[in-house]
Amino acid sequence: MTDSNNQDSKKSLHFLEQIIEEDIRHNPDVITRFPPEPNGYLHIGHAKSICINFGLAKKYNGTCNLRFDDTNPTKEDIEFVNSIKEDVQWLGFMWDKELYASDYFEQLYDWACLLIKKGLAYVCHMTAQEISEHRGTPTIPGKESPYRNRSVEENLDLFARMRNGEFKEGACMLRAKIDMSSPNMHMRDPIMYRIRYAHHHKTGNAWCIYPMYDYAHGQSDFIEGITHSLCTLEFEVHRPLYDWFLEHIAEPSQQVPKQREFARLNLNYTVMSKRKLLQLVEEKHVQGWDDPRMPTISGLRRRGYTPESIRNFVDKVGVSKRENIIDVALLEHCVREDLNKKVPRVMAVMKPLKLIITNYPEHEKETLYGISNPEDPDSPKRAIPFSREIYIEQTDFMEDAPKKFFRLTPGGEVRLKYAYIIKCEDVIKDAEGNIIELHCTYDPLSKSGSGTEESKRKVKATIHWVSCSHAHTAEVRLYDRLFMVENPLDAEEGDDFLTHLNPNSLHIGSAYIEPSIADVPPGYMCQFERTGYFCTDKDSTQNHLIFNRTVELRDTWTKEQNK
Repeated sequence: MTDSNNQDSKKSLHFLEQIIEEDIRHNPDVITRFPPEPNGYLHIGHAKSICINFGLAKKYNGTCNLRFDDTNPTKEDIEFVNSIKEDVQWLGFMWDKELYASDYFEQLYDWACLLIKKGLAYVCHMTAQEISEHRGTPTIPGKESPYRNRSVEENLDLFARMRNGEFKEGACMLRAKIDMSSPNMHMRDPIMYRIRYAHHHKTGNAWCIYPMYDYAHGQSDFIEGITHSLCTLEFEVHRPLYDWFLEHIAEPSQQVPKQREFARLNLNYTVMSKRKLLQLVEEKHVQGWDDPRMPTISGLRRRGYTPESIRNFVDKVGVSKRENIIDVALLEHCVREDLNKKVPRVMAVMKPLKLIITNYPEHEKETLYGISNPEDPDSPKRAIPFSREIYIEQTDFMEDAPKKFFRLTPGGEVRLKYAYIIKCEDVIKDAEGNIIELHCTYDPLSKSGSGTEESKRKVKATIHWVSCSHAHTAEVRLYDRLFMVENPLDAEEGDDFLTHLNPNSLHIGSAYIEPSIADVPPGYMCQFERTGYFCTDKDSTQNHLIFNRTVELRDTWTKEQNK
């Protein structure tokens, strides 16, 4: 390959791939990790990190660990551990090892003692508020703790007593001794350990001191032999501290991991903060972590998103070092694109208007056949019962129609999907003048696919329908965006992100559906023709079908790209 081709190939790689390709020239091992804290459910932003860490490991014949950074027992739970494992597997990935930061508590404690012995850590009795007040500002140096220059022996004794439970919560902390005048606030004697009297989901009550994330994270990477510690950009300012700990713990001959940062994934019309998502759940603005309006992976799964669509979305977003907000329409485009190839088509009527075909034999019924998926040449045809009385959508008829309305009107013709051409002859109204029924005639020679000249006759519109005597009822949940504004967190002073909640983010209605989907299981995906993509909810049963709308058919993202 020529130098020019090599350069072109390198340009096509994103910056993390370029880093790895340079690194493997000296060390062929690629070991990554996905390190969530089990204090909530994963969201679409985590999906990007999952795809990057597992995807790069796979591309370079390496391995990826799933490590739970379980260092705060007051917020973590086995429920979150299990949900994270389920989400990672559902996205299509499998970890090499399942690990926990708590597996390393003894080693982390020993290393903390080593730092004390090196004069690089000390026990501080200042309160958290006092520590914050002494930290200074980015332009004003902080003040040293009055406990900073204790002897090694005293610090070792106090740290051991902290571990033995001799102090109350908040009475003291272990801090690294670095530089209180550093322009990087994270280097101003950061806290390494704090006291927590709480039951840990894995270690029980064995520990009452717990390492801070900044201390535990890099050392856990080191223990596991991670070669590339890949995280989002907000951790870039933490990198000097990550390196400082490793510099003073590892032997000079030992290889240490390198932290590299990429832009996190931000979506408009939603929030990604775990704290704010938790608030939505706890204050019951949504119906749990897997509410289909939530940006959680479990919520997207319940709504009908596929793992392929999410992976494709992450791929389209790309990997960069520049933060930006991604249009949720791109995510919707990706699921629409994936479902279009895969799922069967069915007919469902959500706002029914009864239509009687007056010249169709009164007790006759026939079976018509529809294409399950026109995008799949191997998809089978489905049987659709047809009869004299059918339901159509109310929106497919107008009595006083404007010029560009091409659906059914008095005296007008339309084709019934997979069936016949009909003509509206009469409009039946109740005493208040509301339209309650249409009387139509049909052309028996116009049956779709029959090969007659009449069947080839063109009319201006084709509409969907269901047979009244064969249709089944189902609950339909129409989901919209959870927030009314693109950036709910960009609030005016004194405003709250909750004020931007969309009061119409969920509409619950009903529909008449064709019998081919009358007994489908939870998780079944299909397209309601001319309406959108739907998925049966996890609570759906044969006696009470519940369909969640995944996404409408209208693709605003593609439309914008083609302008």
